[in-house]
Amino acid sequence: MEVVKIPSRAELLQRVADIGPVLRANALWGDQHQRLADEAVEAMIDAGVLRVLVPTQYGGYESDMQTILDVDIALARADGASAFCATAWWAQCWAVAHFPDSVQDEVFASPDVRICGTLVPNGKGEITKDGVVVSGEWGFNSGAWHSQWKVLSTFALNPAGEIEPIAAVVPMSDLEIVDDWDVAGLRATGSITLAARDMFIPRERFQWMSDVARQEYGSTRNADSPCYRGPIIGVLSAINTGEKIGLAQAAREAFFERIHGRPIHHTSYTQAEWPVTHVQVAEADLKIDEAEYHARRLAALVDDKNLSNEPYSIRERAYCRVAVGRVSQLCYEAVDIYTLASGAGSIYSSMPIQRIQRDIQAINVHALNMPIKNLELYGRVLCGLEPNTFFI
Repeated sequence: MEVVKIPSRAELLQRVADIGPVLRANALWGDQHQRLADEAVEAMIDAGVLRVLVPTQYGGYESDMQTILDVDIALARADGASAFCATAWWAQCWAVAHFPDSVQDEVFASPDVRICGTLVPNGKGEITKDGVVVSGEWGFNSGAWHSQWKVLSTFALNPAGEIEPIAAVVPMSDLEIVDDWDVAGLRATGSITLAARDMFIPRERFQWMSDVARQEYGSTRNADSPCYRGPIIGVLSAINTGEKIGLAQAAREAFFERIHGRPIHHTSYTQAEWPVTHVQVAEADLKIDEAEYHARRLAALVDDKNLSNEPYSIRERAYCRVAVGRVSQLCYEAVDIYTLASGAGSIYSSMPIQRIQRDIQAINVHALNMPIKNLELYGRVLCGLEPNTFFI
């Protein structure tokens, strides 16, 4: 097992700054080809940013949420799709760190492993004496083209005879690729569908989701690590805020690069002089600040809970959901302001702001991020009602 020096937050952010030009240079290629460029992925590997939620015994960093937030913001300022894929890989690394240690030995044989996947159940599994036989299709596998493993979720009969989802980790070589990613936003994530036909998964490679919900994990070595404590909703929400803020900051940067000297046609104003612009940029800037407030509050909550090992209240769990939704909403609104204020010239494919707008729109319809759904859940809990979702 590789033993590495864990970089400080400042060192990690400097590495991201160093690869920023590479990610920016490949952003348009990725958007046109519906996948990240190899050069972009290699740059992230070389910078070590894919290791933040890999266990330390495998050469990872077990980073705190504040560090991950800063790294994700910096990645998304360079390229939103690269940041989105990194976040997806981080999430599945965290998930696999709760599987039995023998499974981790195999999956984390390389500390720069890429694991794609989602926890949305689909297909069916038939439990056998030694494991489960699975068939089905799973969409939205961000970063799949550059992944070696996948986490999937499917339904099976548990020992009590009830239908229950399981989460399993499988090698990409066992799956069939369905190249169906032709979308409007987040095009470069290459979030293709993956299929299985009577695929056998050994028992140690799957977990019952009821055990996961009770935080009854399979790992012995990671049991006492603060990084892997707590419910999945805390970590998954916290690591999914940075790319929204980074995209909004990138839209702001793209807007201000063109503001001076740009005329407002059919008027005597330049854009920097136009009073309407002053109101627009003030509104957008405050929305980004408000989004970052919720992101940092959420990261601090998860870090504190991980260190103290204190349980989450239902309201805190619901806040994890509503915070990621609020960050998504505010950043979408900020990007929309900058995009509409940028004029007709901003719609060219060569202009980053149009891609940023499409990416942030796609992020807002993601099941985890959808603002209205998360607001309803939070309000329901505030009213003293039980959550009507298992994902909390």
